[in-house]
Amino acid sequence: MNAKAVKEVLKAHVGRAYAPYSGFPVVALVEAEGEVFLGVNVENASFPLSQCAERNAVAAMVLAGKRRLERVHVYSPKGPIPPCGGCRQVLMEFGGPEVEVVLHGPEEEVRTTLGALLPLAFRL
Repeated sequence: MNAKAVKEVLKAHVGRAYAPYSGFPVVALVEAEGEVFLGVNVENASFPLSQCAERNAVAAMVLAGKRRLERVHVYSPKGPIPPCGGCRQVLMEFGGPEVEVVLHGPEEEVRTTLGALLPLAFRL
């Protein structure tokens, strides 16, 4: 997908996030083996039970039988935000340090890599 199309998909789905406690909706799109998979954050009154958009997108990818990330996109109307530490580790499980991560906000974007976000990732 081209960058403009990705951003439109992200913006179109951010309203599906369930973020009544933080007011911080997030949508993630992962590109894997020529396909795209979406996830949104799903909060819970017991915060540790909440699910991040990035991990939900990875779960959709795994459910479809894919195992290798090519690129990760994260969008929030609050601005470009990086994945949390747990999501960084999950993303690294299915990608590598060279996988591009694009952090989208309403007006701006930041491009980085998984390696830059998680330089000392736990790897087996």
